[in-house]
Amino acid sequence: MTLIERIAFIGNHLPRRCGIATFTNDLHRAVSMARSDLKTGVVAMTDPGGGYDYPQAVHLAIQDENIDEYVDGAAFLNKAGFDVVSLQHEYGIFGGQAGGNITELLSRLDMPVVTTLHTVLAKPTPAQHEVMQRIIDISSKIVVMSEKGRQLLRSAHNVQANKIEIIPHGIPDLPFRETHSAKAKLGFTGQTVILTFGLLSPNKGIETMLDAMPGIIRSCPEAVYVILGATHPNLVRQQGEAYRHSLTARVRDLGIQDHVVFFNQFVEQSTLLDFISMCDVYVTPYLNEAQMTSGTLAYSFGLGKAVVSTPYWHAKELLGDGRGILVPFGDAKAISNEIAALLTNDVRRHAMRKRAYASSRSMTWRETAERYLAVFERAREQSIEKILPAAAPSISVGNAIPELRIAHFLSLCDGTGILQHAVHSVPDRAHGYCVDDNARALLLSSALAQSGDAQLLPEIGTTAFAAFVQHAWNPDTNRFRNFMGYNRQWLEASGSEDSHGRALWALGEGARSDAVPSRRKWAAALFKTALPVVETFPSPRSWVFALLGLDAYCTVETGDGVASGMRKLLADRLMALFAANQRKDWPWFEDVLAYDNARFSQALIQTGLATHTPAYIETGLRSLRWLMSIQTASSGCFRPVGSESFGKIRQMPDAFDQQPVEAWATISACLAAHRASDGEEEWSLGADRAFGWFLGKNDLQTSLVDPVTGSCSDGLHPDRANENKGAESVLSYLLGLVEMRQFAATAMTVESRATRASKKLSSNGAGAELTRSPPGSIIVPLQIRESPRPVPSPGSVEGRRKALQASD
Repeated sequence: MTLIERIAFIGNHLPRRCGIATFTNDLHRAVSMARSDLKTGVVAMTDPGGGYDYPQAVHLAIQDENIDEYVDGAAFLNKAGFDVVSLQHEYGIFGGQAGGNITELLSRLDMPVVTTLHTVLAKPTPAQHEVMQRIIDISSKIVVMSEKGRQLLRSAHNVQANKIEIIPHGIPDLPFRETHSAKAKLGFTGQTVILTFGLLSPNKGIETMLDAMPGIIRSCPEAVYVILGATHPNLVRQQGEAYRHSLTARVRDLGIQDHVVFFNQFVEQSTLLDFISMCDVYVTPYLNEAQMTSGTLAYSFGLGKAVVSTPYWHAKELLGDGRGILVPFGDAKAISNEIAALLTNDVRRHAMRKRAYASSRSMTWRETAERYLAVFERAREQSIEKILPAAAPSISVGNAIPELRIAHFLSLCDGTGILQHAVHSVPDRAHGYCVDDNARALLLSSALAQSGDAQLLPEIGTTAFAAFVQHAWNPDTNRFRNFMGYNRQWLEASGSEDSHGRALWALGEGARSDAVPSRRKWAAALFKTALPVVETFPSPRSWVFALLGLDAYCTVETGDGVASGMRKLLADRLMALFAANQRKDWPWFEDVLAYDNARFSQALIQTGLATHTPAYIETGLRSLRWLMSIQTASSGCFRPVGSESFGKIRQMPDAFDQQPVEAWATISACLAAHRASDGEEEWSLGADRAFGWFLGKNDLQTSLVDPVTGSCSDGLHPDRANENKGAESVLSYLLGLVEMRQFAATAMTVESRATRASKKLSSNGAGAELTRSPPGSIIVPLQIRESPRPVPSPGSVEGRRKALQASD
């Protein structure tokens, strides 16, 4: 794949004074700094009467009402040989009915267009809908900055999900700062500062905030409200400064002249950042929920400010989970109470600031630029694929894939469910059952149904697993129980948060893939009932397992807004966790490595793929790449994190004891990474290496499985395999095996298609120019050999994991 070399941006640009001009300037600068070899330029839209001294970055200016200049602009971009065009779209900045003039330029371009929509209307007028539809049809990719934008594109314009990318508004990358020095610099020492900034207009709700000030002053006499920003140019053209005068008159009427300061200016970014740095609370009292994006909110949030806002769309997504405070529209009393409470509680305010700052690290302009570049590359690749034949992804499966045998698995099952443990291969009734293993068994049932092997598992077995999970649900606590004695008596009212997450994972997959329609409905209904409580869980692994369940459930229940919101909430929590714990030599979600590690990466990758959120995918791939580097022995074999490592702070993992559940988790994560990276071979090799661990490609060169019965040892000790063969181990092996069999089948199908396509091209006389494949599109023949002879194998180290799980 050839990297993009030339990128053009279309939009308003500084020194024109508006949010789109600032955004285009910042995005262009960030992208141009991302790679030293990039050549970039800007086509700037100019409003009637506007004459701007544009910087050198602006190669061409277009008068927005002059249709001929749009046509000339397309010719300019084509002649300059740009590889991709990034369009910044906002209603009101392009001429013609509903801004339709811009389509005269876009329709003439030779290169792909990536359009960023700064506003998406829920109910566009017919003219707006028609113009927007034309822009969408021309664009290779559509970027929005929030989940709400994606939802509206799907509902109002029926945009294909794979065409939409979510990239949050960029922010400056500055350290977390206290307010003292900025206050001294700007003359506000000794005062408590509330800030609003941006172009002034009636929809900003400034009047509501002014009405809230008397109540704030009573609780915090030193409070001052700073309103930074010039009046919107369009408003000035229509009525001069009448609106600003009405605000100052309101200040006088309320008697708060000593507590309100207006700065009637459009400030440079350095000055703006000083103002944000000095404020104790930032407020956006907008009056309309249909605010898709707020740059002012993003900047303040990214600098770690305590934010109070009305619940417009962007604020609702950004400030959830304690990252800010939402108040009703137009409710001066609520704003007054919430701001006063924050200003008089330093501990709460500081905690909110830290949460905001930590969760915003993925929004820096550097990160934003990388995401845009990735989207630009994908758009360009798609345009190339239209003239090139489909190429096979890189697929490598070197291990023999054993037959799927479930005799040992079935020996652990009875009418209640699956027993937890075995002594050697004999089921151990002394330890009874748990929802963890019955959930895994339900996952296996769904996986077999999805792979077309449902007939291998007797129907009564799947029914028993489903019944166990159903019986585990305790409506009195809104939690799943986990442990049950062999006498069918529950040993607890509520299980661990992790076991709750595993139950949700199984239910989500059941809702999508169970072989029986009525059981799919049951699984979806119980999933929906059991999901909300996860929001209260502090255990990160419970979030991870719930996300894996949501990945399946949301493909079936596409209109479940609660589920969609929970998915974003939990994914954002993982992103914040990663931002808070990562170090240069430790790019990980926690300061320890424990069990089911690869599921963290897998959950973010799959959520990113489903929601078209590159940031999730990038963090998932980055963390998994590091995890794989420390899970690979010098011999090249897979070496999972040993259970002796659990709880050790930022230490490279011990080699033992090694657990089957880690190999399965790694297989799943690597295959998810393979899908997300368009078939990069490192991930298929990683999955293959992890699966090889079961077959004897491990530190002891000892097979853990019996291919005849499908049993699997409970673990690998320093000197031997554990001879016990319990439920967790056999399920980890079987689920990993099913995934590898499906992957191998896909490999053969893709190889066959590629071969047929190649023959067809050859027969049609297509030249070498048409048969090019991008690097990475290497077809590796699938190797099928006889299974290696098994060696007696490993056991469980449940105690340490259960103790860690309880401490979560």
